[in-house]
Amino acid sequence: MSVLMPLLLRGLPGLTQKLLELCAPIDSKLPWEQLGATDVTTGLTSCFLCLFLSSGWVLSHLETYKK
Repeated sequence: MSVLMPLLLRGLPGLTQKLLELCAPIDSKLPWEQLGATDVTTGLTSCFLCLFLSSGWVLSHLETYKK
């Protein structure tokens, strides 16, 4: 957390301060096993299908939505 966060939250009720005390610090560690080419390909393909296919559908049917 930032050094300024306690200063910014000083005026808020005690509940917010208790929530900050309950949060565990996040540690970044190396993964147990490396991602393979299949995993990366599957992830990129699913991102492509979810993001670009849906926005492409909306853009191709824009004239219909305007009516």
